[in-house]
Parts: sequence; C-alpha cells; structure tokens
Amino acid sequence: MAMQFYASPDQIMRDRSEYARKGITKGRSVVVMSYADGVLFVAENVSKALHKVSEIYDRIGFAAVGRYNEFENLRAAGVRMADLRGYSYDRRDVTGRSIATAYTQTLGAIFTDQTKPYEVEICIAEVGSAPSEDELYRITYDGQVRDEPGFLAMGGQDDAVSTAVKAKHRSDMSLTEALHLAVEALASTGGEAGKPRDLEANQLEVAVLDRARKGRKFRRITGNALTPLLEARKGKAASAPAEPEKAEATSDIPPTDGGTIAPAPTPTKSEPTDSDPSTPEPIKPTDPIKPAEPTKPAEPVRPAEPARPADPVDGTEPSGKPGTGHPDADPSTTPEVPPVPGGDE
Repeated sequence: MAMQFYASPDQIMRDRSEYARKGITKGRSVVVMSYADGVLFVAENVSKALHKVSEIYDRIGFAAVGRYNEFENLRAAGVRMADLRGYSYDRRDVTGRSIATAYTQTLGAIFTDQTKPYEVEICIAEVGSAPSEDELYRITYDGQVRDEPGFLAMGGQDDAVSTAVKAKHRSDMSLTEALHLAVEALASTGGEAGKPRDLEANQLEVAVLDRARKGRKFRRITGNALTPLLEARKGKAASAPAEPEKAEATSDIPPTDGGTIAPAPTPTKSEPTDSDPSTPEPIKPTDPIKPAEPTKPAEPVRPAEPARPADPVDGTEPSGKPGTGHPDADPSTTPEVPPVPGGDE
C-alpha cells in the first residue's frame, strides 16, 4: 500500500493563500471612500448586468472583487440574513458590523475546511449621520476583517491605488471631488509604460450611500448623471497646463513704449582680440543697454586769414612805399628803380 504524500498545515495554508491572491489580483480594482454627503463606491466594470457594487439593506452597501459567482452567492446570503433580522426584530438592528461578522465566519470556514478557497474580497459599508460615523469593513478570502478609516481599495494593484487615494482624500470632499479622486486613482495603474489611462463613463460602475436621502440610502449614478461629472474632470485637467505655456511664450518678447510687442533683437557675436584691449565686449540680449557717454564738443573752426591783395605793377607795397614788391618775390627778378632826376647821387 502506497503512503500518501504529507504536507504540513502551514504549507497547505500558504498554498491556499497564494492561490486566492492570484485570482483576486487578476481583476480590476474597487475604491470605496467616505465623503461629506455619504459613501462613494467606484469600480471598473464594463458589464451593465453583472454588478460589483450592490445594496444589502437600508444604510448598508456591498462591494466585492474576484470571482463573480462566488461573491454573488455571498451577497445573496447577506441580503437574506439582513431581511430576516430586520423583520424579526427592528430595521435599526441590522448593522454593518453584524453583516461583516457573518461574512467573516463563512469565509473563514470555507478557507479552512474546503480544498479550494474563495477568490474574493468584500467590503461592507454603512453610512452614518456624519463622515466620522461611517463604517467601512474589509473582509479577505481567509475570513480576516479590518475596519478601514475613511477609504479602502481592493483587487488589482490595490497598494498603488490606495497610495493615490491617501495622498488627496479628505472627509469634507464633495461628490464631484471624491469621484474625480477615485477615477484618477483607478486610472493611475494599468496604462502603457506607466502612463495613466483615460476611463470613460461606460467603463465605470458608480453608486453612493446618500446621507441626506430618506429611507433606503443606496442609489446608482449612471448615464446622463455620471457623464457631466467626468467631463468636468477632463475639462479641468485640460485647462491646467495652458497657463504656464502662455506665460513662457510671451516672456522673452519685451514691449515697446507704445504698448505693442516688438521682436527681441538678434544678438551678434564679436569676440575681442588680445591685440586690441580696447575692443568692447558684445552686449548680451538680457543686459540693459547702457546710454552712450556724451561726446566732447568739437573745437571751433578758426576763420581763414584774408587773402592779401595782388602786388601793384610798379612794385610798390600796398602801403604806397617803394619796395621790392611782394615779400616772397625773388629779388633777382625784381626790376630796378631808375633814379629820380635832380635827386641826390
């Protein structure tokens, strides 16, 4: 008789945990968060008939990731239990904590007793009279339950989605702000080369637990009610980078005195030589142009000397005295003056 293969309980539990986690990470993420007017559920889901987000009771919502047939059985069992308790006692006796406790016991027994565990994670949310009174419970595949304050993300790359939500989440956010944050966190993963994706309204499943609504708090946001909320986010993202580009385009063009825009002057390159130290350095475009130094006044032009009159024919000076004519004349060419008759010899 052949002996059966032995595996320790620790190894069996590790194998089951790894198997369940692989199945959960294959799906898309779900974000649940508390905001000023209630609790918001946002899931990536292209199907219009198979819902990841549903209602359990008056103030209690349900969200799940993983295998649809398994978490749908759990959702139906939770609805039956809540209806039975509310009918037997009072509607106020049905709380999110009691529903979460029942799911914890069921999933823990399945994980321990059965060979194949459930590949699901569940969120039970109950809306209160204020954001501080909202309750969010996260139940894992092995029956563990955690009370998450403010928000949670399940399935897919839940760590990256949780980090994106945690950076901007506030309890006083409006519905539009909360929806934009959830969509931004979901779109931050799964894109090509790490780039964010563009999620359309037909790719999302959105629902809320409305705090101000009477009676049943759960309602879905679809179609014409969802599209304007997403378009407002796209318009805001498209207009954000336009302002710095406009400022950068006009920052290098200095205005003229008349208020019109003049093109920037093109700088000319001139390198000073070592032989001529007096060569000025070229003016940089960004430096202000220094005013030219005032030039020294030119010396007054002296008037030209008047020209002397021409020499007389008889060789006398202009004053009428006899002489040799022009002072620059050659004496060899000066005619001799004949003696005056009757004068002294």
